[in-house]
Amino acid sequence: MGYECIKLTRDGHIAVLAFNRPEAMNAISTRTARELLEALEEMEQDRDIFAAVFTAEGDRAFCVGADLKERKDMSREDMKKQRALFVKAFTAVAEFPKPLVAAVNGYALGGGCEFALGCDFIIASEKAAFGLPEVGLAIIPGGGGTQLLPRVLGRNKARELIYTGRRISAREAYDLGLVNHVVPPEKLMEKAMEIMKEITRNGPVALQQAKKAINLGIELDLHTAFALEAECYNVCLATEDRDEGLKAFNEKRRPVYKGL
Repeated sequence: MGYECIKLTRDGHIAVLAFNRPEAMNAISTRTARELLEALEEMEQDRDIFAAVFTAEGDRAFCVGADLKERKDMSREDMKKQRALFVKAFTAVAEFPKPLVAAVNGYALGGGCEFALGCDFIIASEKAAFGLPEVGLAIIPGGGGTQLLPRVLGRNKARELIYTGRRISAREAYDLGLVNHVVPPEKLMEKAMEIMKEITRNGPVALQQAKKAINLGIELDLHTAFALEAECYNVCLATEDRDEGLKAFNEKRRPVYKGL
């Protein structure tokens, strides 16, 4: 499927999903949100895609949040409809069942920061900057920021960043634990693909079940979380990939996984 505001490419079992409005600093328009939902569905249904990188075209911004120029002529009713669409897009990123890693260059502000937070982890360039400035516009982060940031940083640090709307650099984000790696801008995708190739050597069903166990289990009491883990393990146990993994180990070769 062809997209205008989103770019979707593939490298083996890795999909690269990118915002493609660099002239607008990759601000989220109505069309961007619709195309993002379509692309995520395409990636989820494609069994040959084991994991994905979420990044952006251009070197100024990953995404600066909603396209406020588009909103200036909207009625309140139109804004409500767009808001519902945006919530679906944020939710689809946060609940994407396959590993999804953000590679952030430039500004990740507002909704852009929230899209990055919805990924499994973040790799940032030295030029990246993160922030949730919504209170300055008399609203709150509405793409998961008030829920995701405290889970990553803890409540008190998240409160300070949300209440002040302050931007932080890639280095400060790393020190806080918001991002996993900080690299020079020209090395960003190289680093992302290096990690993704490590990830996609593994069984795709196992990757999805591990993500499910982590994301759902962290909200449960430990007894219930252990039961969830056992359930996810049993899903893996019944796959052809599990048989292939054991066979490859005993034959001293690299397994060839198919997601079956």
